Amino acid sequence: MASTGLSKTFSSGNRKTWTWSGWIKRGSGLGGDHALFSTGTYPDLFQFIFNAPDDCLRALNYESGTDNLDIYTNARYRDVNGWYHIVLAVDTTQATSSDRAKLYVNGDEVTSLQASTYPSQNTDLKINLAQAHSVGYRVGHSDQYFDGSMTHIHFIDGTQYQASDFGETDATTGIWKPKTAPSVTYGTNGFFLKFENSGAFGTDSSGNSNNFTVNGTMTQTIDTPSNVFATLSPLYPNTQYGTFSNGNNTVVGNSATNASTNNSTLASSQGKWYMEYKIIQVRNTSYPSVGMIGSEDASNNIQVGTASNSVSYRAGGTILTGGSTTATINSFVANDIIGIAMDLDNGAVYFSKNGTWENSGDPTSGASKTGSLYSFTPSDLYHFSSTVFQSDSSVSSNFGNGYFGTTAVSSAQNPDDGIGIFEYDVPTGYRALCTKSINAEEYS
Repeated sequence: MASTGLSKTFSSGNRKTWTWSGWIKRGSGLGGDHALFSTGTYPDLFQFIFNAPDDCLRALNYESGTDNLDIYTNARYRDVNGWYHIVLAVDTTQATSSDRAKLYVNGDEVTSLQASTYPSQNTDLKINLAQAHSVGYRVGHSDQYFDGSMTHIHFIDGTQYQASDFGETDATTGIWKPKTAPSVTYGTNGFFLKFENSGAFGTDSSGNSNNFTVNGTMTQTIDTPSNVFATLSPLYPNTQYGTFSNGNNTVVGNSATNASTNNSTLASSQGKWYMEYKIIQVRNTSYPSVGMIGSEDASNNIQVGTASNSVSYRAGGTILTGGSTTATINSFVANDIIGIAMDLDNGAVYFSKNGTWENSGDPTSGASKTGSLYSFTPSDLYHFSSTVFQSDSSVSSNFGNGYFGTTAVSSAQNPDDGIGIFEYDVPTGYRALCTKSINAEEYS
């Protein structure tokens, strides 16, 4: 949602009592101010944000430039793989000051705060006024755009609810999950944004018809709190040499002297997994390179293909296994799509170019693998990985979300279990690297 947000101008509502709830997955915008919900213009405004530079959550209400509400967490929210359920529940009529504003993350109330300024009893906050309200950016200043994904955004006008009104613990998995139809009363200005209609992302499902205007271009994803797909991670040691975008699925090199190795947020030690890279730009015969890497090597800041537990397909058409060239195949250029089939049960890797398996490979039968795991360790975790260099080397990954950047794949092929969307046929028995498929593999 970077440079994108939603806005709506409301009539006046309850300024003392209200609740905001949303499911949030962070993207690459760590370390900056990223607004979840806001209204007004400084010196009179309300904003609920991930706060720079420490990625803490912060709720601020300014009255003539002085904050009469400031809840600022000690916890830093830097997970770019999972979803956060965040609830801010306000009722300034409460007698106890700390009850006037409560913050919940993943079902638990946050009480460890580096700032805890609560409004005086019965204070009218700078929210629910007859002015523009926004989701995903700071509306009064057109800044602090949120980078990442959102779903099930609720605003309640007139009631202070708890996190348990919007989420619950799954009895089987123990995971905190959304209540898809919570029993809440929305009030006059209340809304419920599901983002389920890709042609009308601002549609309100509360029954109030409080529809929002979409500013910018939003992209729908099948990554949800119930099933998380892998992305590239900006948190490995040398990813500071790459620039991430599109939910951390696109990476561009940004250093003249250092390569950025970018590994998947999810990994597995067994099973058969498939993903695709679309090549955006090629620098030379070495960059970009795409493949897989063991977790020990991934944590040691090593380029894909050069590590002991690593195999890569390089732009010039070579397969690099544990630092040695083990095969020569077709080179690739911009707009080529490289498929990777990672067979951790048999220690083999297969590469395809635009739907054709290289070296007469056949992942289904096990014939002619284009890369073997150099020192395969069955207990190790293996990631999909890529390495880019400078601004003229870049890739976009599809782990099953069905997009390269903001462009949907054209043919929409599915794995056997139906979970994931890819450009080319997925080999029989291979799955998308996502939490549902990993759970199925682990407990099969």
